Amino acid sequence: MTELNTHTGRTLVAGVFGWPINHSRSPRLHGYWLAKYGIDGAYLPFSTRPENLVEAIRALPKLGFRGGNITLPHKERALDAVDALTDVARRIGAVNTLIVQDDGSILGDNTDGYGFLQHLKASAPGWRPGEKAVVLGAGGAARGIIVALLDAGAEKIILTNRTAARAESLAGDLGGTIEVVGWEARNAALKDAGLLVNTTQLGQAGQPALDIDLTHLPREAVVDDIVYVPLETNLLAQARARGNAVVDGIGMLLHQARPGFKAWFGKEPEVDAGLRAFVLAG
Repeated sequence: MTELNTHTGRTLVAGVFGWPINHSRSPRLHGYWLAKYGIDGAYLPFSTRPENLVEAIRALPKLGFRGGNITLPHKERALDAVDALTDVARRIGAVNTLIVQDDGSILGDNTDGYGFLQHLKASAPGWRPGEKAVVLGAGGAARGIIVALLDAGAEKIILTNRTAARAESLAGDLGGTIEVVGWEARNAALKDAGLLVNTTQLGQAGQPALDIDLTHLPREAVVDDIVYVPLETNLLAQARARGNAVVDGIGMLLHQARPGFKAWFGKEPEVDAGLRAFVLAG
């Protein structure tokens, strides 16, 4: 008889809340690590309506869960469901990671910026945080990424978004050295930049293309696109063709999962080629 992997009374359990949830690759990602490290654990998807989210999160300690993740559209609503927030989650204004602590309280964290920065450093070791960065987009992903860049020592961040008021609001919330420029000035803003980051959905499968001219971007600059479907967007293809170092979007997803896995299952997981291929195949 083939040996079966079964759970026990000591099984460590976590999960991910979203609505809908069938798009999430997190169960596949964490399942890979649980199998790789031989951990008696489970990571489950929870299809949770927005009106039920707070009640569902508050039930985690009662059910013996170690914590979980929060995905769209719940990241901001989850702020109301936790007992405490990390400084990063408070500054970003969103939660993507829940940790049930020993006293049964729930800590809300946000690891999106951590995942972005870890993947950037691993993929483009020549990048320096003091260089000028241009960020496209002013949504939740941009918030996490800009906080990470500021904390890493970014001296100047140029922020541009199709809706200028949203960019102005984000810059006002986060402070630091953020300069907002109009969307029509995005091409000129690339002059002297050391990093270009696309945090928008433009260029994603099923979305409009990202219209940008890289002529003014130095060839030494790094181009990072957080879109990972397709894995190589038109932005990355253009950048690669002209000699820029490029960073794709899947690594951010993989690295942002590491702190939660360690907190829930007690093991520092590794992001490697096997994990990357497994998650992309899902």
